[in-house]
Amino acid sequence: MIRMRVIVHGGVQGVGFRYSAQLEADRLGVAGWVRNRADGTVEAEVEGDAASVQAMLDWLAQGPRGAVVQGTDVTEVEPTGDRGFRIGF
Repeated sequence: MIRMRVIVHGGVQGVGFRYSAQLEADRLGVAGWVRNRADGTVEAEVEGDAASVQAMLDWLAQGPRGAVVQGTDVTEVEPTGDRGFRIGF
């Protein structure tokens, strides 16, 4: 299991990004969370097997229709054993 923290930059708030990310995470079977940040970015942590996490990172780099992703910052963090994927906290 691996866990990655991602900051998504661009036009990513107000376009259903978090809800779409939750649907994609559920489809891929990864755990973690996603939230809006005050600076206009979206932050997420994604945990699971390497292939599923990479698939989620690829999705976050594109975002849902309507999003304009300008870039992502990805760092590895310690896995927490999360179950499920939630919006905000």
